[in-house]
Amino acid sequence: RQHCLARAYGATATRVEPNAKPMTTTPFPDPVGAAKSLRPEIIAAREEIDGSRRLPPALSAAMTKANLFQLYMPASMGGPEIDPITAYHAVEQVSIADGSAGWCCFVSSGVSMYSGWVPPQLGRELFGNPPDLRIAGSFRPEGTARAVDGGYRVNGRWDFASGIHHSNWLFFNCIVLDENVPRRSGDGSHISRMMMLPVEQAEIHDSWSVMGLRGTGSNDFSVDDRFVPEDRTFALFSTPLETGPLFNPRASIVMTWTLLAANALGMARGAMATLLQLATNYGSPTTPTLLRDRAPVQEVIGEAEAIINCARAYTLYAVGKTWAAMCEGKADPGPEILQGRLAVTHAVRESVRAIDLLYHAAGSHAVRQRNDLERYFRDIHTAVQHIGGLPSNYQYGGQVLLGLPPGASGW
Repeated sequence: RQHCLARAYGATATRVEPNAKPMTTTPFPDPVGAAKSLRPEIIAAREEIDGSRRLPPALSAAMTKANLFQLYMPASMGGPEIDPITAYHAVEQVSIADGSAGWCCFVSSGVSMYSGWVPPQLGRELFGNPPDLRIAGSFRPEGTARAVDGGYRVNGRWDFASGIHHSNWLFFNCIVLDENVPRRSGDGSHISRMMMLPVEQAEIHDSWSVMGLRGTGSNDFSVDDRFVPEDRTFALFSTPLETGPLFNPRASIVMTWTLLAANALGMARGAMATLLQLATNYGSPTTPTLLRDRAPVQEVIGEAEAIINCARAYTLYAVGKTWAAMCEGKADPGPEILQGRLAVTHAVRESVRAIDLLYHAAGSHAVRQRNDLERYFRDIHTAVQHIGGLPSNYQYGGQVLLGLPPGASGW
């Protein structure tokens, strides 16, 4: 427990040699401070981010150096293995500056946790020393993996591969085939398996023409008859090889989606800062009275501030309780996981509500790209379409509270 809590308040990781004996600890840069220091660079790149529909190479390189794409990577592989609260603050700082940059941090760092499902020695061989793990991919089983000697022959096409242009690894899900027949579990459902493949072994398709989160570069990719060795695959929600609290499959969705909440609430905070600046400098086409001196705008500012802070406090409290339950090895962390998942969905949806209020309070100024509110507006209305932001999560949580079986896994 002391080791677990130490991770929450001081980010150091222990590099482990193949014989599993710890070496001296190697400190990682403070991820929150590093993220905050990058905000001016991110803000300066926002037009390029939107226009090129991906993160600029110089920016992604700076974010890579700050470990912002691998926050959950196991310490046994040389990774930071940051606790979810610290990771939340890091992703939030990036998202205040730009939603797309924060989204790329959320996706890659969240999925980096799943490197804990492969052998540490293999991870060190694949991801380097010091480690460099930048992940894109898909958890939807949209391809097939035909079982062959030593592994699988993989084919298929997947969509929404956020950050694929700056990533170096793909993690993606496939239906397993035996002699071209889908492998099935005891209940008759298809068995799927996650595959790990270098990005250069896939073809990227330019399909990301969207309203918001343009800079995430969430294009399609396809794989044509590539071989993936067995040890570069794993089953979702199976028992990981890592034993730390971050890798408990029972809470994996909460740990990953905490960063989704950070992205949404960071954008809400960025939108608030933008309106505060507008309100002190602009009136409207019909009156020179500054926005800040108008009662309706004052009311919106107060209400949006309360919405953002309430959602943020609930998220940090619920995720903190979930993390504590994982650290303590609680036999039934279900109540904490329930609150963690509800808090994430609530955070995303409340961020939409806050940004909508701020956007409309700005009047006609909101539609101008130079004022940035329209970017936060577009980005949050895209982010809320993520499964973690869907209102069905409230229904599943209600089912659990009512003593009914939830309509989705992970509760």
